[in-house]
Amino acid sequence: MTPPALSPGLWGILATPFHGDRLMVDLASLRAEVDLYLRIPAEGLVALGVFGEGNSLDSAEQAAVVSAVAEQAPGLPLTVGLSARTTAVAVEQARTAAAAAGPALAAVMVQANTPDPATLARHLRTIHDEVGVGIVLQDYPVASGVRMSDAQVLETVRACPFVVAVKSEAPPTALAIARLSAHTDIPVFGGLGGVGLIDELAAGAAGVMTGFSHPEGLRAALDAWQEGGYDAARAAFAPWLPLVNYEAQPGIGLSLRKEILARRGIISEAMVRPPSPTAPDELLRLAADHLAAARDLLAGTSTTRERS
Repeated sequence: MTPPALSPGLWGILATPFHGDRLMVDLASLRAEVDLYLRIPAEGLVALGVFGEGNSLDSAEQAAVVSAVAEQAPGLPLTVGLSARTTAVAVEQARTAAAAAGPALAAVMVQANTPDPATLARHLRTIHDEVGVGIVLQDYPVASGVRMSDAQVLETVRACPFVVAVKSEAPPTALAIARLSAHTDIPVFGGLGGVGLIDELAAGAAGVMTGFSHPEGLRAALDAWQEGGYDAARAAFAPWLPLVNYEAQPGIGLSLRKEILARRGIISEAMVRPPSPTAPDELLRLAADHLAAARDLLAGTSTTRERS
């Protein structure tokens, strides 16, 4: 049976919190992060994505993370990222995800491991056949080192009816999304922290699948798009763009995002596991100003909703 496509909208990528000198997985903070997305709300969650540091977790930790998310958000669809790019290890990770998530598992997200559509299709089919859930094809050359043309992505999707979404993160993302969404009914999501969100929506994106310390801003933009189109979404998202840009800085973006999440009180400590780099003090000092601006934005959103 062909698995259903992912629902459009906001799919929140969860950071994996750590604590203590040994950088142990902090499941209590992870549950608080899930609660944030439940309040917004999100259409679905993504555990162990690239910014979820899945590649730094052993199999027991991966299972613990997925189980905690599924338990904290019963009934909410869950996608689990597979960090491995070799088929055998990716299958092992997919089995771990399926066992830990149970019926909450909507899909596993798989990075392209080759630009050759036939070889990639075999890789995806093997994973799907092993766990029986949909596949989100992630085109993210910065992380994978693999560059695919839009035609190669489309050829892969057409060969794999079990692909339930494409996560398009190959710049220029709006162009890629426009070309993909024009030739497939499979939902195409943007990512990259929401930097290109408005143009991606205008190009045909089904929503956004990303992490952000203040996903309320992503929700506001998506809601505004549904209600008023481009102009409304642009107005709703523009005040959030300085913080989006701050968190999107190459290499240190995850560290900055965790810093803001910690200062919000969502996670207990802003730690990343090596080899992920920590943010320099010169940039961490800017976090207070960004957080203050975000608090003002949230207060304004709250006031507007109360009046409506």
